[in-house]
Amino acid sequence: MTAPHAAKGPPGRVVLEGRYTRLEPIGPQHVADLWRATVPERYAYLFSTAPASEAELAQRTVAAAAETDPLWFAVVDRVSGTAEGQQSLMRIVPEHGVIEVGGIYWGPRMARTRVATEALFLHARYVFDELGYRRFEWKCNDLNAPSKKAAERFGFQFEGVFRQHMIIKGQNRDTAWFAMLDGDWPRLRAEYERWLAPGNFDANGVQKTPLRVS
Repeated sequence: MTAPHAAKGPPGRVVLEGRYTRLEPIGPQHVADLWRATVPERYAYLFSTAPASEAELAQRTVAAAAETDPLWFAVVDRVSGTAEGQQSLMRIVPEHGVIEVGGIYWGPRMARTRVATEALFLHARYVFDELGYRRFEWKCNDLNAPSKKAAERFGFQFEGVFRQHMIIKGQNRDTAWFAMLDGDWPRLRAEYERWLAPGNFDANGVQKTPLRVS
C-alpha cells in the first residue's frame, strides 16, 4: 500500500474535452441552452428547486460561476454545440485527497447517452490523473433509485447510508454514499476508454456493448 498523499490542489476553471462531450466552466453563455433543457421533475432530488424562468436561471448561473466549492461546469454536447446539463466538483479537500461530483443535472437529451457517461469520465480523469486525488465521491438521497443505479454503473462502490443526514426542502434525507478510489481508477479508466471508443457505437449512437465496471 502506498503512503497517503494530498492532492496537488483544488480543481480549476478548465475546459475538459472528450470525443462527445466538453465540460466548460459555467457562465451566462450557457443560460439559454440550460433553460431549454430544464424539466422541473428532474429537480426532485436536487438541493435547489427548478428555476421558474430563464431570468431566474440566469441569476443562479451568474452566482454559480463565482463559486469555487462547488465549482460548476456546463456539460456541452460536442455534436450540437449546446449545453445540455451541468455538474460540479464539490466538498473539495485537497489535504486529504477527497472530492465529490455533485449537483448533477443532465437534461433529457443527454441523460443515459454517451454524452453523460463521458461527462462523468472527464471529471474522474481530471481529479485522479491531473490533480492526484485519492477518493472521488458520489452521494445522493437514498430514495433516489436512478441516481444510486447510475453511481454503480459508473463504477462507484456503495459504502452505506447516513441516516437523517440532512433536511432538504423540508424533508428528511438519508444519504447513500458511493466512492471510487485511486487504486480502482486504472481498471475503471481502461473500461471507460474501451466503452467510449467510436467502434462501440452504431450509426445512431447506440452502444454495442455495455460498460463493465464490476
